[in-house]
Amino acid sequence: MSSERCKRVGVVAILVRDPANNAGAVNTIISDFGRLVIGRMGVPYRERGVSIISLLVDGDTDELGAMTGRLGNLPGVRLRTLLLTDDAA
Repeated sequence: MSSERCKRVGVVAILVRDPANNAGAVNTIISDFGRLVIGRMGVPYRERGVSIISLLVDGDTDELGAMTGRLGNLPGVRLRTLLLTDDAA
């Protein structure tokens, strides 16, 4: 299977607890995988003491798994990923 056939587009939803201490590590990993990121929106949710980041991504499943695996292993970080194929392409 070629890597082109494994390409996915999707959304990664990231919740960062205690953003003052944890956001730096999250941002470093996102920057390391910047080639996969189409768009990004981050919102501080001060009432709950968290930040919520949504990433629009495009990449193969191995690359996306590497990024989400690193993010998910950080303390204070939870995430969910939704990946879709573009069958029209």
